[in-house]
Amino acid sequence: MFISSAFAQTAPAAGGDMQSSLMSMLPLVLMFVVLYFVMIRPQMKRQKEHRAMIDALAKGDEVATAGGLLGKVTRLDEQYLTVEISQGVEIQVQRSAVVQVLPKGTLK
Repeated sequence: MFISSAFAQTAPAAGGDMQSSLMSMLPLVLMFVVLYFVMIRPQMKRQKEHRAMIDALAKGDEVATAGGLLGKVTRLDEQYLTVEISQGVEIQVQRSAVVQVLPKGTLK
């Protein structure tokens, strides 16, 4: 009465109900797989590389911080490091604030 006859004629049979529900979930599963390989996996790789770079910091490395400061590492602690940004001017920053280790001789 409330269902159009065309829609009622295309309703799945009792045996095909399981197959049709699996087929309707397939696009959702495919979207998650694509999302994983396009967004999640590369982000995890970048985080792993950044963690390795921070762990490998040593005294004398030239670094760039998230705030845009460039300087030479003079002291290292477990969570903080001291960066000399100019002759006699040292600042203390968190290790996670270092975004890049510059090639030797970049700063003069």
